[in-house]
Amino acid sequence: MNKFFLSAFLLFPSFLFAQKNDELVVISTQYGEMVFVLYDQTPKHKANFLKLIKEKFYDDLLFHRVIKDFMIQGGDPKSKNAPAGQMLGSGGLDYKVDAEFLPNLFHKKGTLAAARDNNPQKASSSCQFYIVQGRVFSDDELNALSQRTNFPEKNITIIDYPEEHRTIYKTKGGTPHLDQNYTVFGEMLSGMDVLDKIAAEATDGNNRPLQDMKMKIKTVIMKRKDIIKKYGYQYTAIEKSKKTKKKK
Repeated sequence: MNKFFLSAFLLFPSFLFAQKNDELVVISTQYGEMVFVLYDQTPKHKANFLKLIKEKFYDDLLFHRVIKDFMIQGGDPKSKNAPAGQMLGSGGLDYKVDAEFLPNLFHKKGTLAAARDNNPQKASSSCQFYIVQGRVFSDDELNALSQRTNFPEKNITIIDYPEEHRTIYKTKGGTPHLDQNYTVFGEMLSGMDVLDKIAAEATDGNNRPLQDMKMKIKTVIMKRKDIIKKYGYQYTAIEKSKKTKKKK
């Protein structure tokens, strides 16, 4: 998707609502299914993830990195049939996905986000992703985070947290220090218990589960109105970035 098309796309959020259907993502594991909606506001990540799913790229890959109260990570192509104890996480395809940061998309529990290496553009891995478990934070902890300017060695910048985000971090939890540093491109509609079970798995010294956590991923087409009715999810218009406004 070139820059011109993206700019035009951002100017016409009503186009999204003209679309009657959406593709939900279903991640199947030995503990059950997790269902996700992908954000319209992150079109590059949404298109890339759906493309890989339809190519069955993710089938039988592992959640290879699991850290309780933080996240579960998967999508490394090297994890397929990887022997026990093998260190994973370096695999990928020969491209990256441009970062898509929006102020309303943040790392609350259950969000789907793109992993990345340490690169100045904060561009995402072509295929590795993580699901946030996180934990509940207090006001003091959030204040302490926002007072930290950055972690330059990890290319991470800490930001102030809007009150709406603070409320969620204080009640449902998440990983606030990752906001605006890693692209969040979807959120869980059901299956939080599955996430918690995987996150509780025993791991080795590299945070790889001792028991392989295999995945299969498919898409399910549903009418948007049915998604709203069944899951209570609310679609929002694409927010224009300051950069887009300056180009107009």
